[in-house]
Amino acid sequence: MNPAYGIFAWMIIGGLAGWVGSMIMRVNARMGLITNIAVGIVGGVLGGYITRTFFGDRLGNNGLVASFAVALLGACIVIGLLKLVAGRGR
Repeated sequence: MNPAYGIFAWMIIGGLAGWVGSMIMRVNARMGLITNIAVGIVGGVLGGYITRTFFGDRLGNNGLVASFAVALLGACIVIGLLKLVAGRGR
């Protein structure tokens, strides 16, 4: 995510990405607001690392839509990993 947005905007983008990601991954009924925000923020960091590694540093500088897409990608990955770990425990 672009640092110019500030921490508050990161939380909003992360929360929205976590919420949309939980709907895509079909776990929205089990996740609450705080978990959505946490997954979105962690997903944003993970997605930012992945996209920077494969596409270079400029992808995150494309604005709000690109930042949301990167956070959404990362949130889906984090949710998938959580589902994988939770599935093995049962």
